[in-house]
Amino acid sequence: MADIAPLPMGDKMAATTTMEDVSHDAETATAVEKSMGILEAIRKYPKAVFFSFTLSLCVIMEGYDTALLGSFYGLPQFNKRFGNQLPDGSYQLTSSWQSGLQNGTQVGQILGLLFAGLIADRFGYRKTLIGALFMTICLIFLFFFAQNIGMLFAAELLCGLPWGAFQTLTTTYAADVTPIPLRPLLTTYVNMCWVMGQFISVGVLRGLLNRSDDWAWRIPYAIQWIFPPFIIVGVLFAPESPLWLVRKGRIDEATKALRKLTTSSRVSDTEIEQTIAMYVHTNALEKTLQEGTSYWDCLRGPNRRRTEIACCVWVAQVACGIWFGGNVVYFLEQAGFDPEKAFDFGVGENAIALVGTVAAWFIIPRLGRRTLFVGGLTIMFTILMAVGFMGIPSIKPALGWASGSLMMVFVFTYDMTVGPVCYCLVAEIPSTRLRIKTVVLARNAYLIASLVANFLNPPILNPSAWNLRGKGGFIWAGLCLLILIWTYFRLPETTGRSAAELDLLFEENVPARVFHKATADPFHGRVAEKAAGEAVTELQVEKVENA
Repeated sequence: MADIAPLPMGDKMAATTTMEDVSHDAETATAVEKSMGILEAIRKYPKAVFFSFTLSLCVIMEGYDTALLGSFYGLPQFNKRFGNQLPDGSYQLTSSWQSGLQNGTQVGQILGLLFAGLIADRFGYRKTLIGALFMTICLIFLFFFAQNIGMLFAAELLCGLPWGAFQTLTTTYAADVTPIPLRPLLTTYVNMCWVMGQFISVGVLRGLLNRSDDWAWRIPYAIQWIFPPFIIVGVLFAPESPLWLVRKGRIDEATKALRKLTTSSRVSDTEIEQTIAMYVHTNALEKTLQEGTSYWDCLRGPNRRRTEIACCVWVAQVACGIWFGGNVVYFLEQAGFDPEKAFDFGVGENAIALVGTVAAWFIIPRLGRRTLFVGGLTIMFTILMAVGFMGIPSIKPALGWASGSLMMVFVFTYDMTVGPVCYCLVAEIPSTRLRIKTVVLARNAYLIASLVANFLNPPILNPSAWNLRGKGGFIWAGLCLLILIWTYFRLPETTGRSAAELDLLFEENVPARVFHKATADPFHGRVAEKAAGEAVTELQVEKVENA
C-alpha cells in the first residue's frame, strides 16, 4: 500500500501516520479483542462493564411498568377502580381498554424511538438519556394521580417516549463501549434488566394484594420514582461512546473516553491507540462501502438485509408467543386460580426468567446466537401446541396446574434463548455508523408487532370476549412456526466476528447458513486499502485541529 503524504502540522507535531500503520494497528486490535477471554476482558474494561450496567438499569423502568400493567388486569382493586362489573359480580377491564392501555405505551415508544435515534446521533448517548430520565420523573405524576382510565392511557402514551430511548440507547451503548467477548454479556444484560423490572413489579403487587384501597395500585406506580435519580448520577459520570465520537471526527476525545473505560495498569497507551485505529478503520470501511447515516440508508444496499434481520429478530420476541406464555397471572386466573395463587406463580415465573438470562451468559459463547435462537423457538412451539391441546377439555384443576407449569418452562426457555439473544443480535448485526438508527427501526418493528399482539391476546383470554384460555396456544404456535422458518433460512451466526468482518460478509451477500464458515479479511485488498486511506485522512485532520 502507498503512503499518504503527511499534512503540515506547524511547529508542534508532524503527521507520520500511514495506511500501513492504520491497517496494522486496526488488525492488531481486532486480533487482541478476538483472542481475549471473558475474564481478561472484564479486567481490562471494568469501567465499561460498570457504566454499561448502570445505563442498562433504565430498562428496569420499562420492564417494570410493562409487567405492572399486565399484572394489574389480575389485581381486584385495580379492576374495581377502572373496570366494569360483570354479571357474576366481579370486575374486569374491557378487552378493548386492555388493548388500548398497552397499545398507548407502544405508540409512545414508536415516536420516542424515532426522536431518540435523531437526538442521540446528534448529541450523544449521555445527553439524550439524561433528558429522557428527567422526562420520566415528571410523567410518573400522571400515573400516581390518575382519576380515570383516560388519564392512565395518557400516562402510558407519554411515558412511552422516554422508554423508547431507554430500549435503544442502552443496547447500542453496551455494544459500543465493550470488546467482542463482552458484547453478548452486556447486551443480554439489557434483557435481564427488563426481567428484573417485571420481577419487582409482580413482587410488589403480590405484597399489596390484600389491600382494599387505591393504594394497592398507587404505591406500585410511586415506586417508579426510586430509579431515575440513581441512574442520572451514573450517566453523569459515564464517558461518551468512543465509537460515537469517532463517527463525529472527535478522535482525541474518543481516545480520552476509551481510557476512562479501561484499567490503565492493564491497557497500555499503545493498545488504546490501536483500538482507536480499529474504530477509525471500521468507520472508514463502512463509509467506503456505503456513505450515509440516515434512516433511509438503513434500507439501501447491504444494509437493507441487515435491517431486515434486526427487525425480524426483535419481532420474534412477540411472534414466539411470550405475550401468551408470559402473562401467566391473568392466564391462570381465567383458568380458575384465585388471585393469590396466580400472583405466586407470577413471582416464580419472573424468578425463573432471571435464572434463564443468567444461564444464557454461559451458553451463548459456547453454542452461538443462531443455534440458541433456532433451538429456543423450536421448544416454545412445542410447548404452545401442548398448552393448546390441554385447553380443549373443560377447566380442570390438574390441567390448570399442568398448563401453568408448562408456562414456566416456556418463560425459562424464552429468557435463555430468544429473549437475551435478540439484544445481542440487534446490536451486532447493524453497521457501527447505522447502529442507533437500525436498532430504532428494529425496535419499532417489535412495537408494531406488539400492537397486533395487544389486540390479539386480550380477547383470547378475556372471559367477556373469545375466552379461549389454553386453546389460544394454537394461534400463537402458528406465529411461532412462521418466525422459526424465517430464522432457519435468514438468520446468520455472528459469534466472534468483528464489526469490520460483518461489513464485508454482508457486502458480499454471504448466505445465512454458511455465515460462520465464510472468510472475511477487512485489512487487505482493494476495499481495505481505500478504507485505510480514508482513515489516515481522518486521523491527520484531527492532528491538524489539535495542533
